[in-house]
Amino acid sequence: MKIFLTGATGAVGPATVSGLVERGEHVRAVARSDEKAATLRALGAEPVAVDLFDPDDVKRAVDGSDAILHLATNVPPVSRMNRTSAWATHNALRTTASEHLVDAALATGVSTFVKESVSFVYPDGGDRWVDETTPPAEDVPMLLPTLAGERVADRFAAGGGRSVVLRFAGFYGPSARYVDEALRLARWRLAMQSGSPHGYASAIHTDDVASAAIAALDVPSGIYNVADDEPLTKREYVDTFGAAFGLKKLRIPPAWMARLVTGSSSKAVTRSWRISNRKLKAASGWAPKYPNARVGWAAIAEARGAGARDGDQEGSHGA
Repeated sequence: MKIFLTGATGAVGPATVSGLVERGEHVRAVARSDEKAATLRALGAEPVAVDLFDPDDVKRAVDGSDAILHLATNVPPVSRMNRTSAWATHNALRTTASEHLVDAALATGVSTFVKESVSFVYPDGGDRWVDETTPPAEDVPMLLPTLAGERVADRFAAGGGRSVVLRFAGFYGPSARYVDEALRLARWRLAMQSGSPHGYASAIHTDDVASAAIAALDVPSGIYNVADDEPLTKREYVDTFGAAFGLKKLRIPPAWMARLVTGSSSKAVTRSWRISNRKLKAASGWAPKYPNARVGWAAIAEARGAGARDGDQEGSHGA
């Protein structure tokens, strides 16, 4: 199968490329620099220079592909999340770029379109399991482009193609920016999670994001949640992270503090989501390598050899 991949050099891109190549697929992946093109070649992919906001360029690049795997994002750092302008490129990738990719796919005979999305679109679920039958909430302006992008994918299905939307839980992993941002915040004895400590924080390791995206190439059209098997409460999640890196007990910022940092999008980080992954597992046989964050964070800290060192560094800042 010939796969056209966006987001190939991001947090989950290299692992996705490697998994596709191991599966025997021919991967044509977007590269925006010579350095990134060299990285993709080393992984076994064919780099493609393309402007995802130019419809003619996209059509040329997509032509001859059997499937499109659209994983490109541009999430701003935490320090800029309260600025609407910081989300412009990210939103355009989910809407405008998706429109161009779907148009190109329909025009060139691509059979499968897989698109990333996020489970943050769901309303607060408390301690209940949240599955794909739960209607998304539309009360967070920051997430409206995400839902608009999902509707673009629906248009591909309406045109006769197989369209798959993956609603990912919160990323964590050695390639995710979250790790370093969380460790920096921990110097002030604060956690990245916010809201009620009793609420749930669904997560997914970046390696499992990649394997789920690959598995999605073979499932029927529809929306699928991608999360680990055992969501933890926010208190459990934060304590697990802290234990992995040898940190003192971290405080979970209340919702009002999250609003100061993330503005109107704070609802998207303070809600409780106990996300179910059962639909994807049943459709594809996929299962996460890291069934919960306890296993995942321990593996990340061990790989970094950072537990004691980061704990000592954090402790030096005091309360």
